Amino acid sequence: MAIIEKIRTAAQKRRAYIRTRDEIARLSRSEALDLGIYPEDAARIAHQAVYGK
Repeated sequence: MAIIEKIRTAAQKRRAYIRTRDEIARLSRSEALDLGIYPEDAARIAHQAVYGK
């Protein structure tokens, strides 16, 4: 049962990562800069947000 939970948790985190990465990447340049981020850093930012450092 623990293995199934680990797989389920990993899949949920992966979906959250992809959703977050895509949302950041879709920001316009001006929106992103207003937030102090660069759309090119979407993957790194999403990874930190979902998986931690």
